[in-house]
Amino acid sequence: MPPVLRCTATLPSVVCTRQLCQVGASSRSFSTSPRHEQRTTRARRGLFRWLQTNGTNFLNPREDSTNYLSAYNTLGQLKRVVAAAADNEREKVKEGPGASAENAGASKDSNSDGETKALEIPPESTRDLKPFPLNGAFISQPVLGGMVKEEIWFRIMVEGKSVREVSAELGVEMARVGAVVRLKEIEKEWERIGKPLAHSYQTAVSKMLPKTLLAAPGKRPNFHETINDLPVHRATGQQIWHPTSESRHFTRADAAKVFDDKLLPADARVPHPELTVMHKEFMEELTFEEQQERAAARDALVEKKRAVKAARQAKKEAAIKKVDTGRWEFHITDINVDAAGKTGRGHKGVGWRYGQPHDDRTRGKIKIPTSVE
Repeated sequence: MPPVLRCTATLPSVVCTRQLCQVGASSRSFSTSPRHEQRTTRARRGLFRWLQTNGTNFLNPREDSTNYLSAYNTLGQLKRVVAAAADNEREKVKEGPGASAENAGASKDSNSDGETKALEIPPESTRDLKPFPLNGAFISQPVLGGMVKEEIWFRIMVEGKSVREVSAELGVEMARVGAVVRLKEIEKEWERIGKPLAHSYQTAVSKMLPKTLLAAPGKRPNFHETINDLPVHRATGQQIWHPTSESRHFTRADAAKVFDDKLLPADARVPHPELTVMHKEFMEELTFEEQQERAAARDALVEKKRAVKAARQAKKEAAIKKVDTGRWEFHITDINVDAAGKTGRGHKGVGWRYGQPHDDRTRGKIKIPTSVE
């Protein structure tokens, strides 16, 4: 059955007029509504206003500073530069008109040749290292500069210094020093075989991040991070109430023994125990010659231990016969049957890790502690 059609003559005249007006308006205009056009124009004006103020800082970024949104105000000015200028004005007001006149005369003499000196930019603070304005808890951490990486690789691979020594000299953690050397070796190998490197990408990313630069020769090095943090040992995770007398000289070694008998004191567990010893010698007010003598003795002892360890490792490697088949390399070691001991459970015996069953279910085995210490 076909649908029922309503005659337009039966509709109210007001409804017909409204429908005809809507049809006529939609046929004459291709936009949705005048209000939406105004909103679009307002947004475009805001866009071009931002491009003329803050946008210029990102179109032509500074080479000596990071360019994050949180570092600029609404006028496109660095907040730390504005704050430094305000501090200078307050200092001039405190000093009085006489001092300001002298400063003006001095500045006129310094700029007598007609050249204007650029205002020195203050160093970046935590406020300037927040790339996301809506996430104030995120702070961009500095990365190692290219020259610092090259210096680390040169001191270890060319000069033959140890990782610990380079870490103490440049203020970089030992794990990071090792990672830098390994990655630098891969980079130089790729350059040797002619493999292309993404230098443009590295340059673009490094411009966006704060960097730890290499200090000038003779200057104090720019420390990248703390290098002597005490690692948290599993035995120190518990809280122990250990009573002791007030007259007792309770040291870090005694505190380590309370947690575990085999736990070393904090001075020996830090990554750089030699720095702790050097600080103690400095507090003892030793002369420079005495400090040098003690440092030389410590270095000689470390070298001796390293040589003994290397000789032991070389002897162990020499006892292993290696057969290279091209695809596999077999390691063959001579063994002694008596190395397993009388019980057959010696750690030098063959198969002591997997072939010997445990005696947990042996009849008559006492498994309950018989004493409480």
